[in-house]
Amino acid sequence: MSGRDPVKDLYRRWSDTFAARGDLPLDEWREIIEEWGQATAEPGGVDYLEIDAGGVTAMRIVPKAAAEDRVVLGLHGGGFVTGSMYTHRKLFAHLAKAIGAHALVPDYRRAPEHPHPAALEDVLAVYRWLLGQGIKASHIVFVGDSAGGGLVVATMLLARERGLPLPAGGMPLSPWFDHKHTGGSWDENAGKDALLSREFSERLTAMMLGGSGDPQDPLVSPLYADLAGLAPLYIQASRDEGIVDDSRSFAKRAQQAGVDVRLDLFPGQQHTFQIGAGRSPEADEAIRRLAEWARPKLGL
Repeated sequence: MSGRDPVKDLYRRWSDTFAARGDLPLDEWREIIEEWGQATAEPGGVDYLEIDAGGVTAMRIVPKAAAEDRVVLGLHGGGFVTGSMYTHRKLFAHLAKAIGAHALVPDYRRAPEHPHPAALEDVLAVYRWLLGQGIKASHIVFVGDSAGGGLVVATMLLARERGLPLPAGGMPLSPWFDHKHTGGSWDENAGKDALLSREFSERLTAMMLGGSGDPQDPLVSPLYADLAGLAPLYIQASRDEGIVDDSRSFAKRAQQAGVDVRLDLFPGQQHTFQIGAGRSPEADEAIRRLAEWARPKLGL
């Protein structure tokens, strides 16, 4: 890909394709989004293994010499409709390698065939499976981008509801916390965000909810949840993306609830810019900060 920003280049190419071809069949749409991983360089020194994790297909990511009993649970983005463990394999491998831990990426069920709470239930099943494998909750961190960023917190909320221990921390990247789409940044950054718009996101929400869900349900939109007692959170987003107000509003509510939360906003970047790892200096710096935050949480 040409240009200095591999993520922006990719998003613009997608936008051009969608504009030229109009409404695509879902399978073709998903096939295009499977190109997401092209923005990420191979990290090297990492092995990948597809496994069954509590009835959910998942990818185990094993960096050389990483701690086997420390796990990054990676939750891919894609609006609950697209994306997969393949699109985000390299991104989560870069992070796991930097932390010195293994990673596990669930290939959770997607909407519209499987509306909410299918994805959330799948992620919780994988977390429960990890605990059953003898991995301590304090040795697990969650990370996810966009829809996966929302799942980072929603999974904690559901785990709390079901009496499971919470992980050591969570790292939402460009997270989607508000399916009512109330953030003013949708309009303020409309000319800067090469991928997302409020209209497009509302379409994804409708597919995820399946026509009967409530966008203000805390397990759909964690912005409206009781956040007290959650594990520490480190949120990263771009100042220039349409969804950045989700991060700002959520961080404020989390702080008010007594949660240990850090928010880093990067200028001039795109949605889920971390997926440019290995090709973008800003993405590499973001990964470095995430690893620096996560390692002491995991006792590394």
